[in-house]
Amino acid sequence: MCVVAMKPKIKLLFCILLTSLASCAYGQVVPAAIGHAPTLTVGGFGSLFQPDYAGNGINQTSPNPLFGAGVYVDYKINRWVVVEGESTWGRFNQYIGITEDNYMIGPKVPIKTFNRLTPYGKFMVGLGTGSFLNGHTTVLALGGGLDYRLNKRFTLRAFDFEYQDWLITPNLHPYGGSVGIGYKIF
Repeated sequence: MCVVAMKPKIKLLFCILLTSLASCAYGQVVPAAIGHAPTLTVGGFGSLFQPDYAGNGINQTSPNPLFGAGVYVDYKINRWVVVEGESTWGRFNQYIGITEDNYMIGPKVPIKTFNRLTPYGKFMVGLGTGSFLNGHTTVLALGGGLDYRLNKRFTLRAFDFEYQDWLITPNLHPYGGSVGIGYKIF
């Protein structure tokens, strides 16, 4: 009689133990509440900018757009927080020797990922310099673009557009776009 009474107690103890162990196990490798680990992507690009300066101390459309090269770094902290830094050197196709370079950093906001496409918006602050300046000036930039993930490591920057505000006299508003490729380090 004692053995028969023990069987339900053992079954109950086994069920309690199994239930408590199941609550400790995760159904995913990374719990959904924690999210993704930070990532660092570096890349390069080619750019085409309208410098908004054609000489003579006044802002006017240049007859030649500037071609240039640049680099960028994206540090993705989580799904919504990305910090981007970029440098652009507009040195080719100059009109009367006018060049423009900028070095900027700021937040980048991925809007939503559709399959492998991620549109984004960004706001950047930094320094701008040109052949027509003695020194440098503050630059504000609004922009956006589209990244296309090629595989786990490479991302195509399908296009990136920026509208800049150079805080000098005369006030310049260069704008342009770029295309490039990035490599995810981690």
